[in-house]
Amino acid sequence: MGILFLVATPIGNLEDITMRALRVLREVRLIAAEDTRHTQRLLSHYEITTRCISYHEHNKLARLDAILAALGEGDVALVSDAGTPGVSDPGYELVCACISAGFVVSPVPGPSAPVAALTASGLPSDRFVFVGFLPRHGGERRALLEDLADLTLSLVCFEAPHRLVDALGDILEVLGDRQIVVAKDLTKRFEDLRRGTVSVALAHFSAHEPRGEYTLVIAGQPPGGERKRDRRRLSAPTLNEPPSEAEIARRLCILRDQGLGGSAAARAVARELGLQKSVVYEVWLSL
Repeated sequence: MGILFLVATPIGNLEDITMRALRVLREVRLIAAEDTRHTQRLLSHYEITTRCISYHEHNKLARLDAILAALGEGDVALVSDAGTPGVSDPGYELVCACISAGFVVSPVPGPSAPVAALTASGLPSDRFVFVGFLPRHGGERRALLEDLADLTLSLVCFEAPHRLVDALGDILEVLGDRQIVVAKDLTKRFEDLRRGTVSVALAHFSAHEPRGEYTLVIAGQPPGGERKRDRRRLSAPTLNEPPSEAEIARRLCILRDQGLGGSAAARAVARELGLQKSVVYEVWLSL
């Protein structure tokens, strides 16, 4: 019976790959790849000719029987586009199916974006929580952040460039202005780790369009610290009345002092108070 190897591949620089990973990719009977075109560039670079088939989010269940059949004849390697398969990438269902069928599952460890970002962040790395990609929709994203708000461990997550600004706004609103590291394109040529507070990161990416792949490392709640943001300054009105223009302006001034631009500040305050962004932005223009 064959072995299913879970092979970690480079997250950026092709030299990230281990010697064992290269040997396994050469020796297995078949490689199941998240994107065969992406993986083929890696294989061609190292002159590996092993046959590949696709195994991705949209065909992972349909491919199970074919991969199990291949394991009956020899070893199979599972790879994702970057990092370790099964960690925010396809692989979990296949691993479960292989274990149920009696096949050996063997990890071939290597590059990991969450670990790379965490260890270089300068934030506590002895205990952390990895939550994968933040939810796409704001309500679900804020609900998840609420669940994480009281943890004193460092938080690590992924975010897509087109959702980064909204995600940072939600992080600021729910978790408060903590220390954060926004790591871009780890181990690639233009790798960048931007350290600072959430408000500073939000101001930067509101002014500069995010591009690339992002891993966020967020400081945990300080032990004994007040949960979430400074409620004396940013707590919601207690009366069931629309917030006054003065209240809106007060909140905008706080965020302006933290370095946020008009659009980002208006978005954050509108979300906090349940108002239309355009209404809040009108107040910003009057400041």
